[in-house]
Amino acid sequence: MNTFDSTDSGCWEHILINGIMKHPLYQVDAFTDTIFGGNPACVVPLENWLPDNILLKIAKENAVAETAFFVDKGEKIHLRWFTPELEMDLCGHATLATAHCLHTLMHYPKKEIVFESLSGDLHVTIEQELYKMDFPSRMPVESDVPSEILKSLNIQPKEIFKSRDYMLVYENETEIRHININRSLFDQINLGAGGVIVTAAGDTCDFVSRFFTPQASILEDPVTGSAHCSLIPFWANRLNKKELVAHQVSERMGKLYCEYRGNRVIISGQAKTYSIGCLFTE
Repeated sequence: MNTFDSTDSGCWEHILINGIMKHPLYQVDAFTDTIFGGNPACVVPLENWLPDNILLKIAKENAVAETAFFVDKGEKIHLRWFTPELEMDLCGHATLATAHCLHTLMHYPKKEIVFESLSGDLHVTIEQELYKMDFPSRMPVESDVPSEILKSLNIQPKEIFKSRDYMLVYENETEIRHININRSLFDQINLGAGGVIVTAAGDTCDFVSRFFTPQASILEDPVTGSAHCSLIPFWANRLNKKELVAHQVSERMGKLYCEYRGNRVIISGQAKTYSIGCLFTE
């Protein structure tokens, strides 16, 4: 097996040498304007799709919450998202990170990017430093919740809702910031591609949230764009506002600019490039 210098001139291209393919690899912090903030995502451009088991292994090796893979099909870009455990049907921060890579690093010529995905066509428009993502709206409905989830929480919610994810509503932002999870109890639940949102009205913004996924290698997702497909319609209805500002109050923090449009939501944020490199597949 040959060894490669990742700083050589071919690092950013797809190159096949002695049966080993070199692919570009970008890491981007999404929903933030500072490095080490927001939610880190890896982005891997592909010329053709690799087998799903290889995509999953790459995502596991990257060890971030989501890795986005895409293939440019001309008018649209086919986009897929993988956690270290499974393929997701929708991911906000990795979509934002992909749009950032295309616009900032790969000089994509259009100001509107159309992604083909498991959640249908997703449009991202670029306005100055903001990436504006047009996503489906998922209004949550009142629901029961598995008892293991409630037992795992040090603070109990006042209301419970569900769409793709369970959404637990609390009294105030202070409670959200002080929620702790008993992981041994929490991990007894398997929610598949879903997770648990905790949310409340914000002190300095319209609403705040945090997001937890049982049985995942990363328990708390720093900033969860897809969760806002449910948070935006809920808080737009409760606060009687169409345009909102949200903070995800994880340790890394994230800021999201939100707009409710009925069956669609607009989720906007900034992004910063953290690293540029390459990976190898046989």
